[in-house]
Amino acid sequence: MKLSELSTGESGVITKVSGRGAFRKRITEMGFVKGKTVNVVKNAPLLDPVEYNIMGYEVSLRRNEAALIDVITLEEAKHTVLDNFNGVITDDVLKESAKTLGKTINVALVGNPNAGKTSVFNFASGSHEHVGNYSGVTVDYKEAQFKYKGYTFNITDLPGTYSLSAYTPEEVYVRNYIADNNPDVIVNVVDASNLERNLYLTTQLIDMDLKVVVDLNMYDELERSGDRFDHKALGEMIGVPFVPTVGSKGRGLTQLYDTIINVYTDHDKTSRHIHINYGHDVEPAICTLQQLLRLPENRHQLVRYSTRFIAIKLLDKDREARKLVETLHNGSEIIAIADREIKKLEKHLNDDSETIITDAKYAFVAGALKETFKEGGRRKRKNTEAIDAFMTHRFFGFPIFFFFIWVTFYATFALGEYPKGLLELGIDKLMNLLNGSMSEGPFKDLLLNGIINGVGNVIVFLPNILILFFFISLLEDTGYMARAAFIMDKLMHKIGLHGKSFIPLIMGFGCNVPAIMATRTIESRSNRILTMLISPLMSCSARLPVYILVLGAFFPKNAGSMLFGIYLLGIVLAVAMALLFKKTMFRHKDVPFVMELPPYRIPTLKATTRHMWFKGSQYLRKMGGIILVAVIFIWVLSYYPRSVRYSQDYEGKKKTIEQAFTLQTASLGGNTADYVLLESQRASLIKHIDAEMQSERQKNSYLGRIGVAIEPAMRPLGFDWKMSISLLSALPAKEIVVSTMGVIYQVEDSDDSNTSSLMKKLQDDSYTVGPQKGERVFSQPVALSFLVFVLIYFPCVAVVAALKKESGSWRWALFTIFYTTALAWVVSFIVFNVAKMVL
Repeated sequence: MKLSELSTGESGVITKVSGRGAFRKRITEMGFVKGKTVNVVKNAPLLDPVEYNIMGYEVSLRRNEAALIDVITLEEAKHTVLDNFNGVITDDVLKESAKTLGKTINVALVGNPNAGKTSVFNFASGSHEHVGNYSGVTVDYKEAQFKYKGYTFNITDLPGTYSLSAYTPEEVYVRNYIADNNPDVIVNVVDASNLERNLYLTTQLIDMDLKVVVDLNMYDELERSGDRFDHKALGEMIGVPFVPTVGSKGRGLTQLYDTIINVYTDHDKTSRHIHINYGHDVEPAICTLQQLLRLPENRHQLVRYSTRFIAIKLLDKDREARKLVETLHNGSEIIAIADREIKKLEKHLNDDSETIITDAKYAFVAGALKETFKEGGRRKRKNTEAIDAFMTHRFFGFPIFFFFIWVTFYATFALGEYPKGLLELGIDKLMNLLNGSMSEGPFKDLLLNGIINGVGNVIVFLPNILILFFFISLLEDTGYMARAAFIMDKLMHKIGLHGKSFIPLIMGFGCNVPAIMATRTIESRSNRILTMLISPLMSCSARLPVYILVLGAFFPKNAGSMLFGIYLLGIVLAVAMALLFKKTMFRHKDVPFVMELPPYRIPTLKATTRHMWFKGSQYLRKMGGIILVAVIFIWVLSYYPRSVRYSQDYEGKKKTIEQAFTLQTASLGGNTADYVLLESQRASLIKHIDAEMQSERQKNSYLGRIGVAIEPAMRPLGFDWKMSISLLSALPAKEIVVSTMGVIYQVEDSDDSNTSSLMKKLQDDSYTVGPQKGERVFSQPVALSFLVFVLIYFPCVAVVAALKKESGSWRWALFTIFYTTALAWVVSFIVFNVAKMVL
């Protein structure tokens, strides 16, 4: 609990004091140290500031300052020392509880993309977050907890960022997280094989006056290169301890934990705060701004920031820093003086102030490395350059890229067919077992024809999903994804997109939600929004069960190639819409293409399969969550009402057939062959009447009535009411299309409970009434039209929510729903009518 959360009259024992610089020094000197009891005396009339009693005297603090002090109350102490709790909380017990909570360390992992933060996070916490060898993998923070030597580590993996400027959303996100959450220790994960570029971020963390530990990750690559690095000397020079590690293998992590503890407890001899010298021209400007920022009346608004960091950012023309300073009482004066100092610097040094600050940082890093780093004789990245000469070749690059994508989709369909068959067989046996052992009634119908049929028809595609994610993970982890963006940049530029847009779009083949979140790596807001808008056209894995079902039923000989064609169509449509949007809504100047090409790395089988299974487990959780609920809801709508007024006397027709059969068999005598023929005809006629009866009953169910209502709008595309309702039901998740079909079509052939029979039911489904009576509902043109509509139409709820969150407005989320649905109708209409003429 924070000190600011205590009410008047309450007391607590201090467990931790956060903050930095002058504030932390002042507050600790006044007695706010770990283990001391503090009481809330009273609030000011406007509830801020608050008067506290500590060590026998009163001190007033503003609430945002008190929020930097952690305390433990009597109630919290009961839960902390339950083993020794006997109903009475003494001062000793309370202080012991404070001591226990004081051994909780909040750690934030900060570093460049591809530096291996998530590998360190996974190994340290036992988590299974995705590790990728390209930028934008971590697009939100991940949290985990573990214990080490009596300390509890709360570890947070933040998005990869090259700096703490306000250039991209992820840079602002990381900076705001550090300021708002005030971690006890920042672990700056650095790629040991690329020190100069990675240490630029370290200089910004030093400016922020934070407790920092540098994790020299992938240190084995530095050793293999023959380079020599005196990391201890560099640590002593800049006041930050360095710890060599190999995060993917867990090497050096115990030393990293020990160093974090020592820095947290102020026992590390290396750790100290230094000022990076920006030169005799810049330093006076920084000092001038700092003096204005340090005025007492600004203290409560800048309590979470180093005034030196804010001053530097003002000279760096940082828009977020300017916004913060504008809220100060003397903000306009500070901004005016900052602008004056910027003009003076630029005129004197004949360069942009941003470049001046950046050059000073790199000069500091270069000078420090000159004293501590010696490059070996081996040529770096030799293997990477040799591979790139072929993979990114002017003529070979595109064929290689398309070959990899084609292999991915072909293997997804072909290899997945074998385990899929085994799952279908298992579900078939389960349904047969339950069908023979349960009595008739609504519950049996719900369990067999609703839950097992609906969820089972989706879960059988798990092998295909796992194979797709396995191949995507291989492309990501090897570093090829970044090359794909490099290859495609010129084409992306021609359609008005940035090369960096390519990676989120490719990620969309797995799931559109992380793809939309990954657009944070794109600096330009217009390019970022544009990429979000076309991301839903990238066919996600949730649509895959629908494709496999329909392709397997109507295009079994060319299913793999047609699956590739569907994904390719999504890409073509995305390109077309990007061109249209760029010329109408997003007429903005292009930003330069700057993207890291990480070295090729051989992914470990463990990491690749773990990523594959993590995505597979998300798919399974959908089965037990939203899809199960949707299936039950759809079953209820299709099962009720039970009382239906039929348009024909079906029971009378069946009775007439039975009477005719009895008369005919009575005149046969002992002719067995004729009897078998008549019995077969009787059964066929009864079955046909039952099908008509069930079809009419379904059409009059609540689900059928909804389907019939929207059928006129879908009829030009070749869809009947069953297809229409299947598409509409997929708003929560696209897999529900198959589940809904499983529920709707189960009545057509109740004798065949095999899950794979859904394909046969689609093939055999015919119109029972109307001018098309007797014709097949599904034909190849209808199947193509249906697949195209599923590819394009409105995204699921999770994607809509992600669009709203990342764009910051419902405007773009709602626009995406409407434009994709309209586009789906138009393209499906064209495909259906052209296919009727060709096929």
